[in-house]
Amino acid sequence: MARYGEGDKRWIVEDRADGTNVHNWHWAETNCLEWSKALFTTLLSNLTLLDGEGNLFLKTTSLRSLDGEAYVNVRKGKIIPGYEISLSLAWQGEAKDSQGASLLKVDGTVDIPYISDENADEDPEVKVTVNDDGPLGKRIKDAMLSKGKPLILDKVRVWVQTMARGGPLKDELDTKKVAPVPSPSPSPSPSQAPTAPATKAAPKKEAKKEEKKGRKSISMTEKFNCRARDLFEILMDENRWKGFTQSNARISKEVGGEFSIFDGSVTGTNLELQEGKLIVQRWRFGSWNDGVQSTVRLVFEEPEAGVTVVKLTHTDVPEEDRYGNATVVENTERGWRDLIFQRIRAVFGFGI
Repeated sequence: MARYGEGDKRWIVEDRADGTNVHNWHWAETNCLEWSKALFTTLLSNLTLLDGEGNLFLKTTSLRSLDGEAYVNVRKGKIIPGYEISLSLAWQGEAKDSQGASLLKVDGTVDIPYISDENADEDPEVKVTVNDDGPLGKRIKDAMLSKGKPLILDKVRVWVQTMARGGPLKDELDTKKVAPVPSPSPSPSPSQAPTAPATKAAPKKEAKKEEKKGRKSISMTEKFNCRARDLFEILMDENRWKGFTQSNARISKEVGGEFSIFDGSVTGTNLELQEGKLIVQRWRFGSWNDGVQSTVRLVFEEPEAGVTVVKLTHTDVPEEDRYGNATVVENTERGWRDLIFQRIRAVFGFGI
């Protein structure tokens, strides 16, 4: 390493009297444990998990504890989260009869013993306990595992994704990204560039080729015990979508119409619709780089009455999101399988 005053000045950071960490060049670490406790309290307190389905009612009450360590390192503008935490959550359940009279009320805990940055692309283990081990108490616990657990894991993913964006530093870092430091030899803007001859078309062609780098495709075939038109309707009906995902949705049923699902995490446009046969949509996740879009194609086939085969092709999925997470393709494939297809089977009884 060159001493100060020697070597290439581009690689030397001078001491500043004001102590400013210029452009996050130095390694800066921020403790995120208290911030994480506050965020999990917001995400997981008084959360309705089940509201009357099967005459059962489930809700969380409060975050009991959050222990471990959580921090964000920033080096030359690169965000490096680190965490190993465990959390415990209190919940309540109630079973009622068909007239609305209470049959049993229970209390319980949800424990997630290990959430680590090393396993950020995997759902952590979840343990559920209840203070009544009778038949009705067991039924409430089973409902918590099947209905409540996925919703709690969704909230954990929100925290993981926010940590990947910088945790409590997210807004500050986003602001810095809007106004990046200019490079030593910036390229001329379109207004400054001299008029070029016809050969100017060559760079455009190369740029178009660059846009396709880092993209992948997902292919999946799923079978359901239902009619094709019923499954088509579920995927195009915002109220049913809200029901099986437990998240907000707005879905147009018109070609050219827009949709927003998973509380706005995914947005897009309908490109082609054939009732009971075909759905083609433009999809993008909010965490993707600006301008990046993918295409979803769902083909419905009914080889026999009451059996539907869906062939999914999801093309142009980026390998990385705007925050440098390299698990976009895996997470997207898992989302289709676990958060859409499996939940449709569970909620509507279409399993095979």
